[in-house]
Amino acid sequence: MVAVPAALTLHRVRVVPAAVPLLPQPSPYGYTVSLLLFIIPVLVIAFWFLPSEEVKFSRHAFWWTIVLLFPLGALLDFFFAQYFFVFPNAGATLGIGAPALGHSVPVEEYIFYFTGFLAVLLLYIWFDEYWLAAYSVPATAESRITFDRLLHVHPWSLAIAVVLIAAGIAYKKLFSVDPAGLPGYFLFLVLVALLPSGLLLPSARPFINWRALSLTMFLMLLVSLMWEVTLALPYGWWGFQNGQIIGLHVTAWSGLPIEEVFLWVAVTYATVIVYEIVKRWKASGRPLWHAFCGHATGSAAHQ
Repeated sequence: MVAVPAALTLHRVRVVPAAVPLLPQPSPYGYTVSLLLFIIPVLVIAFWFLPSEEVKFSRHAFWWTIVLLFPLGALLDFFFAQYFFVFPNAGATLGIGAPALGHSVPVEEYIFYFTGFLAVLLLYIWFDEYWLAAYSVPATAESRITFDRLLHVHPWSLAIAVVLIAAGIAYKKLFSVDPAGLPGYFLFLVLVALLPSGLLLPSARPFINWRALSLTMFLMLLVSLMWEVTLALPYGWWGFQNGQIIGLHVTAWSGLPIEEVFLWVAVTYATVIVYEIVKRWKASGRPLWHAFCGHATGSAAHQ
């Protein structure tokens, strides 16, 4: 309902708006302050909404999910920032460099990913356990802890990943103005979204609150697109290296690479799958290996 008419409308724009001059500094500490778009919702939900309504949720599952997923964002910057990203407006940050291969990145980058994952997960929990609780499977439900193993291949997710990877490479080679190399950023996003889905979705799907997931995804996408296309790209807070993207841009949004439209869709989808799987594991009380791979003897107690 939103994406199709928005895409058709945006496609009518043929010229990127004039770049904002970086001298004099047009957005001092803009990137730093903009992190409040994640930090304030995190604080409000964690320290006001959830406690005031006495919402109960698995804190072990929450922190396990953050510990598992935040390193993915950190590794993206640490290993690939030198190939994927540029940060032309140093005045929009504190000027503190964080470690990364090739060259340092603004420390805001690591805060961005950490608070982003926190925001995604807290929004989902708030919707799942409170606003849309009628559509949630109770944490104490027997079905949550009755399973043989959590690892189950989902062929459709793996097939979609293969198709997306092939399509991304084909578009870059055939239609991009910079056909050399591979669309590394796009490949990373596909793997982050669909690898957990390909291995865990069958076990997570019956317990995902899909209404809560949809609303969380919508809000994250809305905020992130507003953030990037009205501030980050025009003011040079960050940008992208053409050699590592597909080459398909939204011209009306300051030439935003199409990968960024799908970034928070991928992040939200993967985060919720991992959270629901970890929640099942912790609720079962079983050791990690037995929960994910099953007992070697196929214990009837968990069939």
